[in-house]
Amino acid sequence: MQPVALNHLAIVTAAIVAFIIGGAWYGPIFGKIWMREVGLTPEATAAGNQAKIFGLAFLFTLVMAYNLGFFLGDPSIGLGMSAFYGFATGFGWIAMGLFIVGLFERRSAKLMLINGGYMTVTLTLMGLIIGGWR
Repeated sequence: MQPVALNHLAIVTAAIVAFIIGGAWYGPIFGKIWMREVGLTPEATAAGNQAKIFGLAFLFTLVMAYNLGFFLGDPSIGLGMSAFYGFATGFGWIAMGLFIVGLFERRSAKLMLINGGYMTVTLTLMGLIIGGWR
């Protein structure tokens, strides 16, 4: 088996970009709808342990970026395929998994689309960054 070539700087950058997109996605873009759909208020979100929530969220995003990096570590995978693999991961695995869970939890279609859309967009961009930065 060939060793996987990981570009750690690209992976960390991909995680940071995904984290920033999450701030916009769940903030000014879909924040009000998302909070309504999950039953949160601005006061309730502010009362949470922000350091723990954001710290763990970044750690989990970094794990996702490294996982994708292992799949894209073959140097023969070009930029287009890296973006496609990121998209396929976000849409085909994560979004569909969220949709299945959402159905059983009786979540709204809006919430499932917001969450699944975020994962699809960010993993596609992660694929572009990781695959394009060789």
